[in-house]
Amino acid sequence: MASLKILVIPGSLRSGSRNVRLAATAIAEFAEAGVEVTRVSLADFPLPIYDGDLEASSGVPKHAIDLKRMIGSHHGVLLVSPEYNSAPPPLLKNAIDWVTRVSERDEPLGHVLRTRPFALASASNGRFGGARSLAMLRLILSGCRATVIPTQLSLSFADQAYDDMDRLRHGADLDTLKAMVRQLIDVAQQMRQHD
Repeated sequence: MASLKILVIPGSLRSGSRNVRLAATAIAEFAEAGVEVTRVSLADFPLPIYDGDLEASSGVPKHAIDLKRMIGSHHGVLLVSPEYNSAPPPLLKNAIDWVTRVSERDEPLGHVLRTRPFALASASNGRFGGARSLAMLRLILSGCRATVIPTQLSLSFADQAYDDMDRLRHGADLDTLKAMVRQLIDVAQQMRQHD
């Protein structure tokens, strides 16, 4: 059986993003666990704001199809999302909205989200660590009938969370990251066997 493949998608394009940094930390953990891991930037999949009239007149944009295929070529997905006003950023929500509109090879809409597990993480300089955003993101994905694993990481005070070697400074954060990585791998393997 081919090696397990995990896709990591940061929900931020900002230079110096705390969430892109956390995504890189998670990637190192996945690599250490022996799985193949890919990180993409949503900048590589530019999409207009979802509009049903636009979809009706022009179809689903090519970048939405490409992103859906990228998700489909992996066995599990980690979304690392900033928090904007207690919610995920429009960039990430819009990408999810468009991906749910892609149907290929007679698949039902949103099929790609229902056939692989998702993990959620966030980083914030505040004390909640983006947890409110993750609650909303979990609700969005659940509404799409996606499997979202229970363990998630909300990295509080992210500007102080790393040591000089760019490793997580606090044992509890590292333990949660490792547990999330392990759980996503385990659930992805289980779903893959029943595919």
